[in-house]
Amino acid sequence: MKEIYLAGGCFWAVQKYFDLIFGVLETEVGYVNGRSVRTNYFRIPKTGHAEAVHIIYNPKVLPLEKLLNYYYEVIDPTSLNKQGNDAGKQYRTGIYYTDKSDVPLIIKSLEELQKKYTKKIVVEVEQLKNFVKAEGYHQDFLKNNPFGYCHIPIQKFEEVKAKQFDDMTYRVTKFKETEPAFDNEYVDNFEVGIYVDKETNKPLFSSKDKYDARCGWPTFYKSSFEDEIEKHIDLRNLMIRMEVMSKSGKNHLGHLFYDGPVNYGGKRFCINSAALRFIPKDKMVEEGFEEYLKYVD
Repeated sequence: MKEIYLAGGCFWAVQKYFDLIFGVLETEVGYVNGRSVRTNYFRIPKTGHAEAVHIIYNPKVLPLEKLLNYYYEVIDPTSLNKQGNDAGKQYRTGIYYTDKSDVPLIIKSLEELQKKYTKKIVVEVEQLKNFVKAEGYHQDFLKNNPFGYCHIPIQKFEEVKAKQFDDMTYRVTKFKETEPAFDNEYVDNFEVGIYVDKETNKPLFSSKDKYDARCGWPTFYKSSFEDEIEKHIDLRNLMIRMEVMSKSGKNHLGHLFYDGPVNYGGKRFCINSAALRFIPKDKMVEEGFEEYLKYVD
């Protein structure tokens, strides 16, 4: 997993926007790159901090270049210390990195962005310093106050959802849709290995958990990684079902039924292939999953 800090005006809206993007694992809002190690919302005009969002993301799902392109969609990169109706240095735009190897890519992406503008781009690029997490009431503000102030036009939120909606993975994990029966990647896969959350790479099932239920989707009689699974009652579509979600990504995986093989405990985890990534046994060490080999042997 990697991290980046992005400033784009009022951090309430920027956090809401990035929470909609597949591959973003966690966000929190705070104050960055001021002159002191302490500040708060009322002191940032004096300490020189910018309002920013700390983003933890999975680069295998969401490369930094793609993440930055999403960012450019919701800022005016030529506006100095002003975004929307908000003016002042705390509302400047900026990209703040913790990994110096990201700098060439950041600079290149801004050079490409500059080609689209006649005015000079004024997005600040600096190594992160003096980050201060914002007060609790600022965290997830627009999730908790859906009618609160938002400088990003509402259509931008709809656009970012629509861009991803063509991706079956996004539709399954975030909108709880179901992929086509039998026409999916892992329904007939019985190779030895592990299945991980496609977004977070956390292990969910072992190939030893899998069996052929002939229902059209990958089925498992248990999860070898129960701590990574959440179950919730699902009342959608006028049915009562047990929804299965990944704990790490809060992603919809499928449903749990109790009509499985009696000799295996009677459970049937019916899981969407689109929510999973399969790592074959001979690739597990290379991909950093060596500690889980004991679950497939």
